[in-house]
Amino acid sequence: MVIAEAAENKEETMALSRENSKEGTTSDPSSANGGSGEQVPAECLIKHPLQNQWTLWYLESDRSKSWEELQNEITTFESVEDFWSLYNYIKLASEIRAGSDYSLFKKGVRPMWEDPANKKGGRWMITLHRNNARGGDVDNLWLDVILCLIGEAFDHSDQICGAVINNRAKVFKISIWTSDAKSEEGCLEIGNKLKDSLRLERQALTYQAHTDNMSKQGANVKSLYTL
Repeated sequence: MVIAEAAENKEETMALSRENSKEGTTSDPSSANGGSGEQVPAECLIKHPLQNQWTLWYLESDRSKSWEELQNEITTFESVEDFWSLYNYIKLASEIRAGSDYSLFKKGVRPMWEDPANKKGGRWMITLHRNNARGGDVDNLWLDVILCLIGEAFDHSDQICGAVINNRAKVFKISIWTSDAKSEEGCLEIGNKLKDSLRLERQALTYQAHTDNMSKQGANVKSLYTL
């Protein structure tokens, strides 16, 4: 996959950039024709486009604001390299304030049940209790979820809307949102691929429809699918 290739070459690319900076070389390949700088390999200048554009959102709890007002749109990226630049710049999910969320959604889709792309869908839920999960484990799991999304790892990737990680006092919750809760084939394929890719053999995954979450709360919400 292009994502994996870029991840493997990331350190090499960063090292090359540092070397160029120290030696005063340029990233402009045309400088090799008459200039004193070394030519940067073409593969270091080419960005690898993603199939979709993705927007990162950040929410920090504030009781004086509405849910929609709490959602802060951070930035949108459309290449592997731009994703890594963003990911390495922001705080890890385990480091943000308790009560805060990161959300990653396809461009144009808001991280809200009421959004037209989400309202008929639902979400796969992964719950990690703080007592049993180290920060690094949570961050690695969240990163793997992101890579599955932007790498289009699912046969039904067209049904993927985005993902959310909730940092709470006692738990971390990761949810993967899909567009059609009634598409049993699509939901189960996405859920099974998540369980395999994230190596969650001992972790239960449950799928809940957004309409149920809007009308009920907590333990009253029925799971449509369980893996």
